Amino acid sequence: MKIRAGLAALVAAATVLLAGSTATPSPASSDPVRAAEYWLDEYGVTQAWTTTRGEGVRIAIIDTGVGRGPVEFEGAVVAGTDVSGIGSPDGRTPVGAVDANHGSWVASLAASRGTGANTGMIGVAPASEILSVSVGFGSSATVPFTQQIAEAIRWSVDNGADIINLSLTTNTPDWDRSWDDAFLYAYDNDVVVVVAAGNRGSGTSRVGAPATIPGVLTVGGVDPQGRASLEASTQGITIGVSAPSENLLGVSADGRLVLWNGTSGAAPIVAGIAALVRAAHPELDAANVINRIIRTADPAAAATDVPDPLYGYGLVDAAAAVAASVPLVSENPMGSLKDWIRLYRRADTGPAPIPTADPVQIPALPPADAASRPASPLLPSSETLLYGTLPLMAGSAAAILVALGVIAAVRRIRLASRTPSR
Repeated sequence: MKIRAGLAALVAAATVLLAGSTATPSPASSDPVRAAEYWLDEYGVTQAWTTTRGEGVRIAIIDTGVGRGPVEFEGAVVAGTDVSGIGSPDGRTPVGAVDANHGSWVASLAASRGTGANTGMIGVAPASEILSVSVGFGSSATVPFTQQIAEAIRWSVDNGADIINLSLTTNTPDWDRSWDDAFLYAYDNDVVVVVAAGNRGSGTSRVGAPATIPGVLTVGGVDPQGRASLEASTQGITIGVSAPSENLLGVSADGRLVLWNGTSGAAPIVAGIAALVRAAHPELDAANVINRIIRTADPAAAATDVPDPLYGYGLVDAAAAVAASVPLVSENPMGSLKDWIRLYRRADTGPAPIPTADPVQIPALPPADAASRPASPLLPSSETLLYGTLPLMAGSAAAILVALGVIAAVRRIRLASRTPSR
């Protein structure tokens, strides 16, 4: 058994993991790493491998870059690019001071090769190919984040991606207009887009873009017992299916193995299952690949509806998605971005319509009255003199005369009533 530096700690952690889960390690393997990957058996991945391991399918990991060194990625990464402005041209240099290993963890869950026939971490679709597109989060990147994602999607499509994995969220339901064209470009080129729902532990209480974009397959997270994760998932009506998001394994860029949580890990598990479906059914378009995944999901015991805001259509089942009989659909069951744009985006202004009849001649209006020279507002006008000042003066004069008459009459009365002096 090949054991690298740092694996001893993982073995101890994996032992605790298995003690607290319902996983049943495969008897064909005694490797502790494989035994820790409980989702391989419990979610039908091992059974699906009897049909395919994802041969000929290409998964674009739009993240912080997939490390060059780990043996698990040898032969898996076939191309890459950097859209952050700070990575390497092949997308293999981890980007970011905090999240540099994130892209490698995600890629290892989707398509890592293991370290031997039955040893080391193996992805859900270990025969598929990986495109590594490095993205920068935060102020370290020299390119705006929305521009990075739009460019990353277009590059992935142009370089043969069958599936795009986006293990990221913006914590807001709205998205930049530039993403409209980018995601439509992916849909128009028959690409399945898988997106993480986000995590309450990182402050996401409800799904945010890109998980809110119609047409993407949004993945929620569950614990090893299949219950909605309290910290490593969120909720929202756009969740399509759920997958493990706790006690996950990941291969770091430097080759170290780690245990980690989050729907960032649930999404590549589903992306890997989508690769298995595409390999087993190359005749299916993206809408029918998504439809097989959600229609064959196992209903969650705690779900209150289908789809449920916590579980979507249920817990993903790789074996059923690959082998079950599922009727074809003509539209993406996760919605239409084109219809959403038509309803909620303002339509582009088109050219002026060409008149179909001679214009109507409208008679000219009569000339306007000549404008009078404005007078000072402090001087009286003829109207104020006629209707205001003159009547006021006449009334005042009459009042004064009446008052004088009254005063004179009072004086005479007083004089007449005086007693003559003796």
